Amino acid sequence: MSIIIKNVSKRFRNFVALDNVSIEIPNGQLVGLLGPSGSGKTTLLRIIAGLEQPDSGSVLFHGKDQTSTNVAKRKVGFVFQHYALFRHMTIFDNIAFGLTVRPAADRPSKEEIRERVDKLLKMVQLEWCAGRYPHQLSGGQRQRIALARALAVEPHVLLLDEPFGALDAKVRAELRRWLRRLHDDTGITSVFVTHDQEEALEVSDRVVVINHGKVEQEGTPEEVYHRPLTPFVHHFLGLANVFHGRVDEGQANLAGVSLPLGEWTNGDHAVAYVRPHDIEVSRVPNAVCHSAALITAVNAVGPLVRIELERRDAGDDRHERIESHIARSRHQELELKVGDPVYFGFVDFQIYPRPATQEHATSTAT
Repeated sequence: MSIIIKNVSKRFRNFVALDNVSIEIPNGQLVGLLGPSGSGKTTLLRIIAGLEQPDSGSVLFHGKDQTSTNVAKRKVGFVFQHYALFRHMTIFDNIAFGLTVRPAADRPSKEEIRERVDKLLKMVQLEWCAGRYPHQLSGGQRQRIALARALAVEPHVLLLDEPFGALDAKVRAELRRWLRRLHDDTGITSVFVTHDQEEALEVSDRVVVINHGKVEQEGTPEEVYHRPLTPFVHHFLGLANVFHGRVDEGQANLAGVSLPLGEWTNGDHAVAYVRPHDIEVSRVPNAVCHSAALITAVNAVGPLVRIELERRDAGDDRHERIESHIARSRHQELELKVGDPVYFGFVDFQIYPRPATQEHATSTAT
């Protein structure tokens, strides 16, 4: 079931939740709506479900306008962050609930309901818990049951609102891999909301980055991460070092490096965003590393070693901080320590023609 969001706007009093949003979601894809709190992603999900009506614009399922269609007739499954399981019902009855409350003419037989619930319990790998109650399960298990309940009604579209937000980091990592496998098995067009960048990039076929009610960028995880179109997307999708400079004769001097910019006007303000893993460090200057710095911190825990640098080539009043992530083997080769003078440079970067929102050289995505 394909979904088309066409020029959708939604306002709550003076707050603009969505501002002329248009998105196309192909049949069978898993799409992540990614953005900070208050960006409008949950409002968009609720409009797709029929739980909210847009002020303007339309929602189409498989080419048919569903904007005014009742939520019960849209054939969507909805999974909430906090499970929303009925505490007084067994796990079996929770999954079967959407089937048992159907009108008699549309309701499957008791045997058909049992077969469907048993199949779903097997799919989510929780066959043993049919007779138990929600409080007897872990958070991750309850979320899998919530997914099974959403799938029980055989939805055309599956919508998930921060489905793993209430879980700890390890369980979240396990469940998002499980969700990807589940989607591949079912093939249901799915849309999920998250503010977790790693989650969206790992699980999604496509990512839609939303900010202040507008779509900043949409594309594959590789496209939005490696080719961000705006400073917001670059900053939101991970750590970024930010370097400021001005254009002179088609070149921007940033961190002691002259970078070609093409047809820019002399005097324009240029901002380069550089991922920490694209910052190289050397004890001596070379073709890449030719800007002086001092090591102020070293964190060697994990597969990558985090090096914090302080620029020494930007003037005494601009000791900008830079973060570099290097391989452990490279760190062992260089034997870097706090206080060591080094040289740095970058192997990849993205330049934008307007000031960055962060004044410090190193910024962390939120």
